[in-house]
Amino acid sequence: MALTLYVDTARWRAHQTSMLEQFPGVVPVCKGNGYGFGHERLAEEVSRFGTDMLAVGTTYEAARIKDWFSGDLLVLTPFRRGEEPVPLPDRVVRSVSSVDGVHALVGARVVVECMSSMKRHGVQPEELGQVASAIENVRLEGFALHLPLDRTDGSDAVEEVIGWMDRLRAARLPLHTLFVSHLRAEELARLQQQFPQTRFRARIGTRLWLGDHEATEYRGSVLDVTRVAKGDRFGYRQQKAASDGWLVVVAGGTSHGVGLEAPKALHGVMPRAKGVARAGLATVNRNLSPFVWAGKQRWFAEPPHMQVSILFVPADSPQPQVGDELVAHLRHTTTTFDRLVDR
Repeated sequence: MALTLYVDTARWRAHQTSMLEQFPGVVPVCKGNGYGFGHERLAEEVSRFGTDMLAVGTTYEAARIKDWFSGDLLVLTPFRRGEEPVPLPDRVVRSVSSVDGVHALVGARVVVECMSSMKRHGVQPEELGQVASAIENVRLEGFALHLPLDRTDGSDAVEEVIGWMDRLRAARLPLHTLFVSHLRAEELARLQQQFPQTRFRARIGTRLWLGDHEATEYRGSVLDVTRVAKGDRFGYRQQKAASDGWLVVVAGGTSHGVGLEAPKALHGVMPRAKGVARAGLATVNRNLSPFVWAGKQRWFAEPPHMQVSILFVPADSPQPQVGDELVAHLRHTTTTFDRLVDR
């Protein structure tokens, strides 16, 4: 009895193939929890389709994944002086986002991150002269731009990249490779056409692994079903059942990521209204679970436990049976499964 991630492997891999065709030279990203699949599984997939480089989030992830992937590993988190040293092979490429970082990595393979409109990290345009002298002592793999997902000001992602290409060229910096994030295939093609001497490499994670939502599905096994009548007390806090129904114990709790949710950026009146409504219900202990039974998402009977959740299914619904599996709408990047099944 488990929380299971089911993967339609043929469909999942067909989507990967489509992305590889749209983004020549793609650098797959495998960070965090491996987008819900785990580092080892994604390393196997990348090795299968033959990409020469894999991007990871941290040096700690690089240390773990190096035994599963034999190509180059690009660490996306920028180097900082004073960070804990992690033994890594020479095929690991470090990102740097400061002149000081370049100076500190003498002899290392580096990608220099430029400050984009994301304003997260990167060298500034006025620092490019210092970068030009600093890179003499490193093995430069290229420059990089991490772009925003949304452009609410109507700006053009391609124009932002062109602006940086012009600055780098004016500073007499090598333009053989530019790593980019969050560009569409047609935008990448425009850049490649305008700058044929530069190799543009898209770093892609979410769209590569999770772009086909129908290729994967989480399901939690029903472990127990208990009949309750209105007013019966139950659970850790001995709350009263609001009506007749069943308490359904299903695999999947906080250790799996059930009940955890990343903050969302809400745009428009309706999404904001729904957010307010959810918050209001939560104040009276009404929280919608990710589990679906008989076509409806069911309410948590109480907050999820470490490895299981207890749901309330009203008496006017079909009774779940032990061994049934309930579809769970879970976010891949915050979920840990008990088992993965290819089908």
